[in-house]
Amino acid sequence: MNVYRFDEERARREKAEQDQRQNRPSEPPVFNLPNIIIWLAAAMIVIHLLRTIVLPANWDNWILYLFAFWPVKFTALSSLSFLEMVSSFWSFISYSLLHGSAMHIIFNLLWMAIFGSAVARRFGIGRFLAFSAVCSIGGAFAHLATHWGESAPMIGASAAVSGQMAAAIRFVFELGGPLGAFRRSDQAAYFVPAQPLAECFRNQQVLVFVAVWFGLNLFFGIMSGPVAGQPASVAWQAHIGGFLAGLALFPFFDPVPQRRSS
Repeated sequence: MNVYRFDEERARREKAEQDQRQNRPSEPPVFNLPNIIIWLAAAMIVIHLLRTIVLPANWDNWILYLFAFWPVKFTALSSLSFLEMVSSFWSFISYSLLHGSAMHIIFNLLWMAIFGSAVARRFGIGRFLAFSAVCSIGGAFAHLATHWGESAPMIGASAAVSGQMAAAIRFVFELGGPLGAFRRSDQAAYFVPAQPLAECFRNQQVLVFVAVWFGLNLFFGIMSGPVAGQPASVAWQAHIGGFLAGLALFPFFDPVPQRRSS
């Protein structure tokens, strides 16, 4: 082989190796989660660490007073200061960013990683945040209706996460969905058309999931004591309020046209 043929062969091999490296599938990320889920989780963790480790107790008490959800405030709105009155309304959402213990936040983030990720992939960042906020509001209203005048605050992302669960079951168990009997493993799995609500509840997987979920919430409510490391009883009415809000409002946020019933 002369020197020209040798150079041509070397160039051909180098190009083939370069093409092979480019076509090789990339390594999976360490956290295969949508960015918005990671950002929300990081924000909740940072807030909790600041409250429990960095800030003095009197600052934390002010944070709880202004950002937790206090049913008792709504029995005396006329006697509240302007800041207290305004905080009683933004707390319909802000309470979902606060948590009572490390186990409390860990459990919520685990459920959000599982079900919230599916919804975030389908909705996109803007719709997902708006939807989660609406579910938080639904949970707060349910808690207010069942704890009118109560002086204990409510905190935690459970109502928002419950709404994300409700949204996820509208499509994840469908044929071609990520948890369907016949499933896809690519991004298209998160964009299968959702069936109408009545049709959705004919799916046995959906019925079993909802029955177990409601059963657990009712059990925790009856026990009415510390669960999973939480220092207070579980606000199970807020969970159900967030879940029902997510179930009912899903079609208004869903960017995928709904599947027509046969």
